[in-house]
Amino acid sequence: MLTVHSVCRMAERPLAPLVLASLLALAGCGKDKPTGPATRPPVEVAVITVTPQAAPVTPEFVGQTESSQQVEIRARVSGFLERRVYAEGAPVKAGQVLFLMDKKPFEAQLQAARAELTQQQSRLVVARQNLARVQPLASQNALSKKDLDDAVGQEQTAAAAVEAAKAKLIDAELNLGYCTITSPVAGLSSFAKLQEGSYVSPQNSLLTYVAKQDPMRVNFSLSENELLRVREDVNAGRLSLPAESNFQVEVQLADGSKFPTRGRITFSDASFSQATGTFLMRAEVPNPKGELRPGQFVRVRLIGATRPGSFVVPQRAVQQGPRGEYAWVVDKDGKAEQRFLSVGDWIGDDWLIYKGLRSGDRLIVDGGLKLAPGAPVKITAAAAHAPASGAQAVAAAPAPSPSSQAPSQSAAPAAPGLPLELYFDSGSALLPDDGARQLAGVAGWLAAHPQQRVALSGYADKRGGAAANALLAKRRAQGVRSALLVGGASEAQIELRAPQNITGGDADERARRVSVLPATADAAQR
Repeated sequence: MLTVHSVCRMAERPLAPLVLASLLALAGCGKDKPTGPATRPPVEVAVITVTPQAAPVTPEFVGQTESSQQVEIRARVSGFLERRVYAEGAPVKAGQVLFLMDKKPFEAQLQAARAELTQQQSRLVVARQNLARVQPLASQNALSKKDLDDAVGQEQTAAAAVEAAKAKLIDAELNLGYCTITSPVAGLSSFAKLQEGSYVSPQNSLLTYVAKQDPMRVNFSLSENELLRVREDVNAGRLSLPAESNFQVEVQLADGSKFPTRGRITFSDASFSQATGTFLMRAEVPNPKGELRPGQFVRVRLIGATRPGSFVVPQRAVQQGPRGEYAWVVDKDGKAEQRFLSVGDWIGDDWLIYKGLRSGDRLIVDGGLKLAPGAPVKITAAAAHAPASGAQAVAAAPAPSPSSQAPSQSAAPAAPGLPLELYFDSGSALLPDDGARQLAGVAGWLAAHPQQRVALSGYADKRGGAAANALLAKRRAQGVRSALLVGGASEAQIELRAPQNITGGDADERARRVSVLPATADAAQR
């Protein structure tokens, strides 16, 4: 029986521990025990399969345009400027009249020179007649020897005076002709330095400039560090330059647009500038429409160098962390593997990768932000990759699906422009510009249809020996192969076929070619 005293003692005891234990017991009732940690679902990703390629390297510099021939238009005689004939700033043609000077003083000088010539010619006639009379008399001793010598001297003096008068006449005619001032070249004119009515003298003889516009020069500089780095990469085999350093020059204007024509490097200075420590180089770019003007600042890209064994991947596939750039690849177990990269320049929307990737790696392009090392992945699609500037070093990897089968070659659309023949200059293995444009479509078709293949056969004309012709034909075919690889085709899609006849049995103009055929084409069609 509880007493008041016992109830009071129970009330003094702490109830919190008992209540907490009861609540915990009640909370655990009726629930199953956990079986283990929850499994993480695979991350859906899109991948591409990468292969090493000869990736294009296009160094870029700041340049300034310069007229290939800027001529000072100067007055050759002193006098008053009568009239300006041309429109300032307008294009002018070679031989076009620009200025007219007052001709009246020079016309008077011309008349005086003509009169003097007539006078001297008359004196010469008299001197010769006198000599003709003296000579017979002197031979008969009718006149002294001194008389004969005087007659001879007078005749020679008169003859010399005639020649001097002729020279004065020519000088007067030239001075009169110099009153009409023309342009020696076709180009763009500048403003007039002197206005009509001004007196022109040797001290202020400059009248205007005429700048030739086609071709246009582009000057740019290469630093000492850049030149040393290029030499080091070439010696180490990391960089391949075009034959005889025959770079193509592409010009980008201030608004970001590309100039439609490419040029060539025509000059490189013999020494570094002591003031800037840079190496001056100059290119000439065809400018038939006069779109480039002297003094413009442009960006200059050198096209032709390649970096073998490199990868060109989409920029979105590369991420940055505390240790630098990295990317994700799918390993053989279908899990994400982190790869740290050594990166190079950007090529449009792509990134040039030097180290960190291996041939055949399945590079994750989309979905990499959700990944962690060892995370399972699910490949859902092949990433679309359309690299800029025609450079591509990856081939899309199809998403693995048990039901998917590779389409047959007959199911693929016909290749654009095949069969194709690309013609080269005599003795050259450099791919022409129009050939590169034609190959871009073929390379894109091959990249979109990995099951398709093409065959390349190189030819040469009959001007060299058999061994030299075979080597030149092979180099031409290899150049076309490199262009297709850069454009997105894989090595397995391109076959080099040696033709039965290197010269092709054709005229020299047609023999300097590379034939591009579907690999299934009969050899008789080559």
